[in-house]
Amino acid sequence: MSDFTHLDNDGRVRMVDVGTKDDTKRTAAARGTVVMTAETLEKITTSRVKKGNVLETARIAAIMAAKNTSALIPMCHPLNITHIRVDFYPDMESHSMDIEAEVSLTGKTGVEMEALTAVSVAGLTIYDMCKSLDKSMKISDIHLKSKTGGKSGDFLAGRYCSN
Repeated sequence: MSDFTHLDNDGRVRMVDVGTKDDTKRTAAARGTVVMTAETLEKITTSRVKKGNVLETARIAAIMAAKNTSALIPMCHPLNITHIRVDFYPDMESHSMDIEAEVSLTGKTGVEMEALTAVSVAGLTIYDMCKSLDKSMKISDIHLKSKTGGKSGDFLAGRYCSN
């Protein structure tokens, strides 16, 4: 059981003690996609969704989600996040909206879960605001793009880069 950091030697769940770790600059970027009909994407990009500005609402929801990740994921530490960026990239050919979130702080533990949570909640918010137009929307491919800082080293999707 000792290979799993969130389990003690008796197999009981625990939050990892990060108290002795050094504070380092840490960042994480995550990405995901919402696939939808061409009509729905067009209404989002031209601000013609009746519920309001979909992308700005999703951006706010993503920022709030990143800041509250420890309330959602049981073993995540509450963090003093210093920066969150959320961007949207429409692809008119594939009728999709890519979502990217980057989170950073100086601290004892990383922000990967916060970036992933931000992307997830942004996608869910887009779905919620547009479900009356398109119930077939699909949220997919949520993944970590990169991370920096910490003992485990830097990560770039597709390769591992040690510090």
